[in-house]
Amino acid sequence: MVLDHSGTQKHNKMSNNSDYGLRENAKEYPMMLVLSFAYPCNALCPHCPYTNSNIRKEYKDMPYMPDDIFKKIADESGPYGSYLRISGGGEPMLHPNAVELLVYAKSKGCKIGLITNGSKFEGNSLEKLIDSQIDLIEFSVDADNEKDYAIFRKGLDWKLLNTNVERAVEYRNKIKSTTKIIVSAVNQKGVDIDSIEDYWVNKTDKKQNFGHGADYIIKRKYLSWGNNTEIDQTKSADPTPYSDTTNTPCPFIFERLNIDSRGNIMVCGYDISANTSMGNVVNESIKDIWNGEGFNFYRSKHLNNKGNDISICSQCPDWKYRSWNHNYWKVVKESNKVWLKKVKNMNFEDDFQMEEQKN
Repeated sequence: MVLDHSGTQKHNKMSNNSDYGLRENAKEYPMMLVLSFAYPCNALCPHCPYTNSNIRKEYKDMPYMPDDIFKKIADESGPYGSYLRISGGGEPMLHPNAVELLVYAKSKGCKIGLITNGSKFEGNSLEKLIDSQIDLIEFSVDADNEKDYAIFRKGLDWKLLNTNVERAVEYRNKIKSTTKIIVSAVNQKGVDIDSIEDYWVNKTDKKQNFGHGADYIIKRKYLSWGNNTEIDQTKSADPTPYSDTTNTPCPFIFERLNIDSRGNIMVCGYDISANTSMGNVVNESIKDIWNGEGFNFYRSKHLNNKGNDISICSQCPDWKYRSWNHNYWKVVKESNKVWLKKVKNMNFEDDFQMEEQKN
């Protein structure tokens, strides 16, 4: 196996991993930065790692990402067009400056993917985000009826969710914003994942006055999060792995990094307890951290089929659900196809041809 100075794999016929390495758009800077934007939450979802741990208590001193840290991340990420994945241990729209900060990041050139339970779009906040053309608004739905929703999204209002998804889709279509409206659901025992897709994506009967018409659904694996939580993995409705961890590197360290509210960078999304420290954005550049010794160590190990030599990786029960193909970039592509048909009355091939003519 041969690596260059950045941890990018040079193709080697003797290697089983010649298809892996830093993605083309991540050689200088991460394609995605997953931000723990807010830790407080107004729900008690049983499959959530934060509901089943003490992590939120550990961030009582910094429940929300400070504006200055967020803006530094946005300023550095904008020139690369990187995705800021707005999530964390709670509901992002509880952040007191959520709309202002997301609009700011978009103005700097960042792509924005907001994950929300859909319950805290006060006033015209939802419309402002769609006006700014943030890239993706993902509503976590996890049910196709009120009874199941009360179980899997404990503490939230089913009718409000329906209203806000419908509101987002209709407003997006009205102003022809580039914002994609998607939903997500965890594939767990007690729900019918295909029925959930049918309800939120496929049905279009406006007489039902429900929030149908989302562009796409993410069907999530039921993750255990290992020692971080006390989640019962037997509740998974689809434990089939995406990857053979013996021969397949984890893709996360080659495309994205995670930042908590304090600005600490963790090695991957599995480390929600922040046990690893790759650096801090307050006093270091993200580009330097991304290309630094720490990340290159992990990448080298994984490319040489030695990821299991690393303690945190060998103990990760969810590595097998990390896919190089079934991933967020697929979501972006597929939801864009639907958006083109709905909003632009075009198909993917037409859009591709137009882009080729521009170039």
